Amino acid sequence: MIVDAGPDTCHWGFFDATLPPVAEVESGTEVTIRTVSGGPDMLPGEGFHVPPELHAIHAKGLPGRPGHILTGPVAVRGAKAGQVLQIDILDVALRQDWGYNVIRPLAGTLPLEFDTPTNHILPLDAETMTARMPWGADLPLAPFFGVMGVAPPPNWRRISTIEPRAHGGNLDCKELVAGTTLYLPVHADGALFSCGDGHGAQGDGEVCITAIETALEGRFRLTLRDDLPPKIRAETPTHWITLATHPSLDRCAEDATRDMIDLIVAAKGLTREEAYMLCSLAGDLHVTQTVNGHKGIHMMLAKTHLA
Repeated sequence: MIVDAGPDTCHWGFFDATLPPVAEVESGTEVTIRTVSGGPDMLPGEGFHVPPELHAIHAKGLPGRPGHILTGPVAVRGAKAGQVLQIDILDVALRQDWGYNVIRPLAGTLPLEFDTPTNHILPLDAETMTARMPWGADLPLAPFFGVMGVAPPPNWRRISTIEPRAHGGNLDCKELVAGTTLYLPVHADGALFSCGDGHGAQGDGEVCITAIETALEGRFRLTLRDDLPPKIRAETPTHWITLATHPSLDRCAEDATRDMIDLIVAAKGLTREEAYMLCSLAGDLHVTQTVNGHKGIHMMLAKTHLA
């Protein structure tokens, strides 16, 4: 199944459990989702390919609140609150030959130090998988979706796409590339998976508030799980990842560490004290991002330690 981006398949700036799905699949189905990114003021000049559906989305009108253009939601038949949605990220591909990076006053990790708004259009080369920087250097690309989320709890009503929360959303974790699996707790019937905020490349922190923002196509396999705790976790071919979000980075570090302890105890049968020791000796805490209101920390632990 392919879900194209467009005015009828995208929602801009919000998650909402009452939003009707644009498609429905059985658990275990592969689905390809195409996304776009950016408002009219982010468009490049002549000579670049702009997906025509981006113009159509703009023509429909700008959102009432800032946020991301997301494609979806895709419902998974039979999904219920309390389950976990396993999202196997099978492939991520560029859909255009440019991205943009924006610095805005009063935003980012240094909100009071950059008073001049800037918007750089960065050419992307799909053959070499590089971006040409303004100073002439080529930066390797590692594309991933900054936003992957399910519907929030229905009682939350409509929420912004900017803050990552218990439904996932704007996690901005650069480890979530092709070959990685993301696990998200289900909060509403159908799970209602959406994605967007395509990133060509991003460093941990995303300090100036944007990555290389671009249009991506993702191929996912969506599978319901009844045997996992309702936690936001991820799995690469080599590592387990626990992810935590909160306005306080200290709280994020505590929550990511606590969840990794739980994961180790369940997988290895160690005591909590032994698992805490292992986290200290072999676990790596990374600052996922510092710019989304709710910040992020993720801990990575090599799977070899759980063999």
